[in-house]
Amino acid sequence: MGTVNDSNALRTAPGRPRRSSSSTLVDSASELFLEQGYDGTTVDDIARRAGVARATFFNYFRAKSDLLWADVDPALAELPRILDLMPTRLSPTEAARAALVEIAGLLPVPPAVLVERSTTGAGADAAAAGLERLLTVRLALRRFLGSRSTAAPAVLDAFTAAAIAVAASATVAWVDAGSPRGPLANAVDAALAPVCAGYAAVVD
Repeated sequence: MGTVNDSNALRTAPGRPRRSSSSTLVDSASELFLEQGYDGTTVDDIARRAGVARATFFNYFRAKSDLLWADVDPALAELPRILDLMPTRLSPTEAARAALVEIAGLLPVPPAVLVERSTTGAGADAAAAGLERLLTVRLALRRFLGSRSTAAPAVLDAFTAAAIAVAASATVAWVDAGSPRGPLANAVDAALAPVCAGYAAVVD
């Protein structure tokens, strides 16, 4: 999510193309979370600021907490496709590492609402919604490993959990690092390196 801006101006400035309702809702939510706090902002507030009906909000998002991850979700959604494209010459651990690093590379900057989650009081909901997404990522990675490795299921479960945990930890540290921060892909790659090296003998 970008920096706080005048979303009304974005929607009405002459010559500027209209933004999608989804993008407008995200920008409006970002503004309101900073202005009146996460808990003090309702879905109705967000829809009103965005200039759309309440029903339109639910066409794009299931809950207010989904707005916190709106800029991350498109990258996470790419994981199954990226895993499918991993060349067979890569070992299972190498492919898993490459795929997670590629996903990280799709996030050049951290979403402002996640950076400001403590300030706005969104920390608890950000964590809960983030866990749901981690479980989805874990399932996709585990399925991939099951198709590429003959290791015991318990071993693949352990490697998958470890890889996701260190990638998530590196991501949180990157979000909280402040500026200047290096690329997320580098941070995730460095975190995964020892995990993949440690599991290579039993997974590959």
